[in-house]
Amino acid sequence: MRLEVHLHAHLELCEGVSRKQVEVALRPLFDYLDVDNMGEIESLEENQPGIVYHQRDFSLEICCTMEVGGNFFAALEKAMHNMGRLLEQASTVEVIVYHEDGRDENQLIFVGPTSAAIYDAQRRRMAEEISLLLRRHFDESATNEVLALVNSLFRRERKGELSNDDIMEDLPSTQMPTSIGRRRLH
Repeated sequence: MRLEVHLHAHLELCEGVSRKQVEVALRPLFDYLDVDNMGEIESLEENQPGIVYHQRDFSLEICCTMEVGGNFFAALEKAMHNMGRLLEQASTVEVIVYHEDGRDENQLIFVGPTSAAIYDAQRRRMAEEISLLLRRHFDESATNEVLALVNSLFRRERKGELSNDDIMEDLPSTQMPTSIGRRRLH
């Protein structure tokens, strides 16, 4: 079964990372898409650039909609895992799956140089989303009170995770939590 999928991200690369290094990291995705390099990836939407390496500021822009099949998510996860080693800081790749019945399924892939960096990116993302939601109904003081609790929960969970994961701390990683929604990025 074929699906339409939109990928959206801005990844900050470590200074000095070359286009060649990025393309080697993205090889699992390129192999799946049957392309040789990022210049061959074309979006179904003509106003989307695809995957673009920016040497001037050492970043990777991802904005493309593609028709994909069954093994796409495994290839994407492997490519993002490889990209983690090349990143300055953890970031998110937003994935939107457009189902035939009109539903949009939103996923975030957290990718970064270490599991600790990814964990912090998850915490920051949750704090941003909660803050936006709460500020519609509550003042800054009440919002900050809830954010302090969220940060405390993340710290407590992280302490427990470190005892189980110390060995994996310095390895790049990806994590793909799933949520279902009805919004589009573009």
